[in-house]
Amino acid sequence: MNYSIIRRTTGLVLKFEAVFLLLPAVTGFLYRERAGLIYLALAAAYFVIGYLINLKGDTGTEFYSKEGFVSVALVWIVISICGALPFVLCGDIPSYSDALFETISGFTTTGSSILADVEALSHASLFWRSFTHWVGGMGVIVFVLAIMPMRRRRMGSQMHMMRAESPGPVVGKLVPKIRDTAMILYKIYFGMTVVEIVLLLLAGMPLFDTLCLSFGTAGTGGFGVLGDSIASYPLLQQGIITVFMILFGVNFNAYFFLFMGKDKKEAFRLTEVRWYLGIIAFCILTITINIRGMFDNIFLAFHHAAFQVGSVITTTGYATADFDLWPQYSRCLLVMIMFIGACAGSTGGGIKVSRIVILVKAGLQEIHHYVHPRSVTTVRMDNKPVERETVRAVIMYVGIYIVIFCASVLAVTLFDGGESLETVFTAVAATFNNIGPGLSAVGPTANFGHLSLPSKYVLMFDMLAGRLELYPMLVLLYPVISGRRR
Repeated sequence: MNYSIIRRTTGLVLKFEAVFLLLPAVTGFLYRERAGLIYLALAAAYFVIGYLINLKGDTGTEFYSKEGFVSVALVWIVISICGALPFVLCGDIPSYSDALFETISGFTTTGSSILADVEALSHASLFWRSFTHWVGGMGVIVFVLAIMPMRRRRMGSQMHMMRAESPGPVVGKLVPKIRDTAMILYKIYFGMTVVEIVLLLLAGMPLFDTLCLSFGTAGTGGFGVLGDSIASYPLLQQGIITVFMILFGVNFNAYFFLFMGKDKKEAFRLTEVRWYLGIIAFCILTITINIRGMFDNIFLAFHHAAFQVGSVITTTGYATADFDLWPQYSRCLLVMIMFIGACAGSTGGGIKVSRIVILVKAGLQEIHHYVHPRSVTTVRMDNKPVERETVRAVIMYVGIYIVIFCASVLAVTLFDGGESLETVFTAVAATFNNIGPGLSAVGPTANFGHLSLPSKYVLMFDMLAGRLELYPMLVLLYPVISGRRR
């Protein structure tokens, strides 16, 4: 294990977190809050600690996927542990465990909250809470790769870390250099965020709300600044957020082909994107019909159906209505698309549409072999054959996903036996898939604060494991799970 590069990466990311903390510090000063000084002091402390960690140079050059997975898992744990401290010191969230839950939920773009009164937080903490979504949306390691050049000998390490952090079954290079790929991704990410901010400002939303909600939309996170999430904002502003939630759930490769590729039509030929949009269209149409009687007209039914479908499938978690009160069909469909999630290579969570497509096609291929035993067929995506190793990896991922999900449900049931199965099941589904709200006692008008401390730690693990595509957290825990030393 190359501990020197792992240490260097952790120290570097800690320095970046210190820089990020300057933004809520400035916010606190603008609103004349004591919290501004606390954020500034922690920013200085974290930068010094990161600098000290990086004082010792690298002692090894070998860097394999194992180091990449461990580096990413440790980085996300460290930034969460450090990112939770401001909430406690400011007095906004007195319990450190609750502050850690909120911070992990922020960085993993989950949006599940323990807060009963969001509006009681300082402006600095509200800003930091939402900004963690934006940082975690594209990935903190991807951000570092985009900003900081590494020496040639670390080129392999860059790819290993990027694959460990990026959502989806396959991560490739858009251009030959990894740093250039990371830079392109962040340019698209930043550009789309700016466009949303401008449109919301033009629609009349206050600047502070605009920034916080745009960070949450871009990162598909879901933390808001009001207790009713998005419900009290005008329909136009809700509509803009609906569109951008869906756009941020699209595979960013499509935007690369559309804006920078030679063949722009290739963006519209991506199988995953067409399935993703098709699933959204089907869900919006059927839910609109199902909830029509609950609203004054068909337009309002369509508006709320579109918003909630976009929010759930992209794992954003905003809400314009209490969908826990909707008919059983609509609630069931929303829970189902919690598991599907957005596209690979987007900021969304869930299993990912690409994996669902591969599973469906692999299943159809297996049925075809029973009917025509001598035929030779291959699973294809984007008119290209999918390697058997990729299909195997998808099946293994889903298998491990199911095991962890079931174990988490059992654990939360054990620790919170008084909660209904609907609450426990959707609490795990909402955190593991980085959604935010679930149903019943963890629904869109409730929170996770009433759950026991052991359950919260189970759900924190689920949030990290779900955001990091399982393997980084499992590789980090492998010596404990297997009983072997590294």
